[in-house]
Amino acid sequence: MSVCKCTVHKHKIYARHSRGATAVRLPIPLIKKSIRCALRLEGIDVSCEVSVLITDDTEIHNINREFRGIDKPTDVLSFPMQDFPMPGQIATCACEVDPETGLLPLGDIILSSERVEKQAREHGQSRERETAFLTVHSVLHLLGYDHTEEADGRKLMRGREKAIMHELGI
Repeated sequence: MSVCKCTVHKHKIYARHSRGATAVRLPIPLIKKSIRCALRLEGIDVSCEVSVLITDDTEIHNINREFRGIDKPTDVLSFPMQDFPMPGQIATCACEVDPETGLLPLGDIILSSERVEKQAREHGQSRERETAFLTVHSVLHLLGYDHTEEADGRKLMRGREKAIMHELGI
């Protein structure tokens, strides 16, 4: 397996655990590496900003209910700040760089550490692999990918996830 060669650190990634996420701590360096690798493989060559909150099932349940109208916890939520006409097509996007930072704000990712732990056990894989996969999945949502509307979108997104995970070597 190859190892992602994400050595350029032009992206600003904020990641933290909430107060509720004390039972299961997710590896923040892996989350940042997964984001950088996904952005590199998607050809994003502008400096971006991504915020990640690692929380528990209770908090993500509340956020899911408030913002999506779904009254249950979930594994990951993505809140994109840009509107891509085609997935990952930053060149054709009417994207707005923050004039104060010079960064393109892509959006926010919220991960449930409890869901990561549970799903890793259910799928018979490591917590690290599940963390990286859900992070990559969420970054693709921030870049305009969607797997819910049509089979082609689902196939495209799954293919990109697989390629990025392979590059990560996980």
